[in-house]
Amino acid sequence: MKSKVVLAALTILVSFLGAAAVQAQEGGDPYPTDNDVNRIAKNLYCPVCPNTPLDVCETKACQDWRAQIKDQLAAGWTEDQVVDYFVAQYGERVLAEPQRKGFTALVWLLPAMAVALGLVVVWQVLARWRKAGATEPSSQAEEIDLPSETIKRIEDELRQLH
Repeated sequence: MKSKVVLAALTILVSFLGAAAVQAQEGGDPYPTDNDVNRIAKNLYCPVCPNTPLDVCETKACQDWRAQIKDQLAAGWTEDQVVDYFVAQYGERVLAEPQRKGFTALVWLLPAMAVALGLVVVWQVLARWRKAGATEPSSQAEEIDLPSETIKRIEDELRQLH
């Protein structure tokens, strides 16, 4: 009986230790890694260099921004909060891709509309080609409107040549 109690106590103790280890892994290091910072930085553009993502730019301004992102993440900010902060400070020009709301939604909608319109035009052209191909006469003799006497005379002359 005593061994069963000890075994049960050890099982409970191991369960608590396992749960603590899982919780420690989930919480992880409170200080974010470079990968955490770069995951956000790749969605932002350098304030100095044109068309350069923040995660690859080596200017002093970008280094400062990445340090600021790291500090904000360490303080418990979410990715969206960090991005919203930079947009509030510097405007939407810092975003790698425009937000999908308001007037900038056209950036996302116009290409899809252009593709749809192109498909409609191609479909109509193909339909017209098929219709034109179906109405073509089957022989050229039907296409030329000559009196039957003339056609008979031409056929007789062709037979004489062969």
